[in-house]
Amino acid sequence: MPLNNSSSSYGSVTKTFHWLTALLLISTFILGLIASDLSHEILSASFDGSQATLDRAVLLFSLHKTLGLVTFLVALARIFWALRQPKPGLLHPENKPEALAAEVVHWLLYGALVATPLTGWIHHAATTGFAPIWWSFGQDLPFVPKSESFAELFGTLHWISTQTLQITVLLHVAGALKHVVIDRDATLRRMLPGARDLPTPPAQTHSAAPAVIALVIWGAVFASGTMIAQQSNSHGGHDHGAQDVSATTGAADTDSQGAGNWQVESGSLGLTIQQMGSGVSGSFANWNADIQFDNPAAPGPAGTVAVEIDIASLNLGTVSDQAMGADYFDIATYPSARFKAEIVKLAEGYQAVGTLTIRDKTHPLTLPFTLNLDGEHAEMRGQVTVNRMDFDIGLGTQDAGTLGFEVVIDITLTAKQTGN
Repeated sequence: MPLNNSSSSYGSVTKTFHWLTALLLISTFILGLIASDLSHEILSASFDGSQATLDRAVLLFSLHKTLGLVTFLVALARIFWALRQPKPGLLHPENKPEALAAEVVHWLLYGALVATPLTGWIHHAATTGFAPIWWSFGQDLPFVPKSESFAELFGTLHWISTQTLQITVLLHVAGALKHVVIDRDATLRRMLPGARDLPTPPAQTHSAAPAVIALVIWGAVFASGTMIAQQSNSHGGHDHGAQDVSATTGAADTDSQGAGNWQVESGSLGLTIQQMGSGVSGSFANWNADIQFDNPAAPGPAGTVAVEIDIASLNLGTVSDQAMGADYFDIATYPSARFKAEIVKLAEGYQAVGTLTIRDKTHPLTLPFTLNLDGEHAEMRGQVTVNRMDFDIGLGTQDAGTLGFEVVIDITLTAKQTGN
């Protein structure tokens, strides 16, 4: 069997590309479908934290992404080869509508083979806390930022490209079956392995119209995907089917007021976890700080602080619902967390020495912080690391490589003195 195409048949290289692509598409789709089901289970509040389920999801997503990347590279090679080869003519070019439809679907399919894995790859590079692609060239892409909105855009484009790919493949298969069942011609046999006698197609020319039509359709597909992503961002996110077991960065400022002699005007209470080797940040939108503070002239006691945190206000991206579940914060039973401490002025800096209560666990905690005082205004910054296992958070996830034990808590605030 010749390597190159002829006017009546496809060569062995083209056939190999065709059937290899089909095998990769089927495998990648099935893996993505199973991984998607697992991700919905993991991201639900009812997830029990099973390490086996997490490991299986990471494995399937990594396989899905790696095969998707292979499909992208194979598609590029296939298109490059096809552009250098003669294309066997249609056996029924006189049927103009069918001939045009076949050529348009052909170009749509080429576009889908590139757009679907490429958008998925960009989405992967824009997110954190990911199941990795199995190769040695890193997980990032040039000019692709780690951005929640950017990831949302390309996640949506990947989803809509996948739908377009599925429709195009179905049309392609339907056309092939029509040639076998209704036309009873040699169209499909030209792509089957092996050499055989095939009819010579009638003389014909190929115009650029099908490629242009396919390009216009793809423009409409991406425009629709962009609008869906914009609407999704304005409504707080959208579920597009397959989701990586990842989280996206969230940050929120809040005004908090207690009964002390300092009123918090603005601030943020955030945390950072390590998920699958990557830092994932989130923040609590609702919390209240009661601060009683009198700055002494010398090191020593300086006041008290009591912080009440609304756990349900945590924004941890796609895993926010999972974090609320029984194996994690369990907000149905423990809706809030508390930090109570004595403020101490040191020779350099300050610290709040007290206890942190999460769920039904209370542990000592010392929060070092800096404080800039300017008359009746103050700016405070502090950071402390806790072990999630001390608070029975994620007991079902014992592997630190999947979910790190250490959680970094960051707090910043500005406050105004209200009385003595």
